[in-house]
Amino acid sequence: MRSVYVFPAGESTATAARLDRLMPGKNGYWTDGKLYIDLEDEQDGHLFAGWDPEDVRLLDSALDHRPTWDLLVSVSSHIDGTAEIRNLLSHILEAGGVAIDDYSDHCWTLEEIDTECKIDGLGFFDFRTHAARHGHPPWTIARATSGRQD
Repeated sequence: MRSVYVFPAGESTATAARLDRLMPGKNGYWTDGKLYIDLEDEQDGHLFAGWDPEDVRLLDSALDHRPTWDLLVSVSSHIDGTAEIRNLLSHILEAGGVAIDDYSDHCWTLEEIDTECKIDGLGFFDFRTHAARHGHPPWTIARATSGRQD
């Protein structure tokens, strides 16, 4: 699976209510079978576990504060996922906030995502360019239909 961390503006309860309108969910977890969304908060002590301190500083700077919660969105390897993640973020980041994907350390705003902005030659959720740069085969629909389960 490919992942995106989402740090929406506002309270987690308002974001949870938006997610409830978009897809089935329960107890801080939502899925439509393509996207798998976990609401994480600092109370469980793992919000920034494994994060490089510089990445946390970049996030703090982008938001002007240290977030206390996020959404971890995992995208099924059975789909391209670009349209699905962009659609989700159009609802979740409409009031502000940022998203961070697996492929860059940039904190993406909705405007940057919508305008297909490039940072260091990468766009948001640009797994194809990232794979090409690192000599990995690009993700393909053939891979998605191989019968492998996540």
